[in-house]
Amino acid sequence: MTAGEPINPGDRLLAMLTALANPHRLRIIGALATGGRNYVSQLARELGIGRPLLHLHLKKLQDAGLVVSELELTEDGKARNYYDVSDFALQLDPAAIAASARHLTAKPDK
Repeated sequence: MTAGEPINPGDRLLAMLTALANPHRLRIIGALATGGRNYVSQLARELGIGRPLLHLHLKKLQDAGLVVSELELTEDGKARNYYDVSDFALQLDPAAIAASARHLTAKPDK
């Protein structure tokens, strides 16, 4: 998925579920949802994970549309990348999954 590219419901659901199927990424969403937007270094300290690993997980979450980022300059000229949770909702029931499955572009391997 790339920014601005329309996403069909099947691929969007799959991307969201794939992104959320990791405990680090669930913790990131939880921290941002309860603590509000945060910059990478502070979020890494709060979660107890390294910045390179955090960047990897934030990219996956952002690609799935679950978090957004905004680069800001501090008064002393340092760049900080702030992340926040996107406004999203998941509905998982058989009917929602069936509707999304009809629109998947990726075909499973045989």
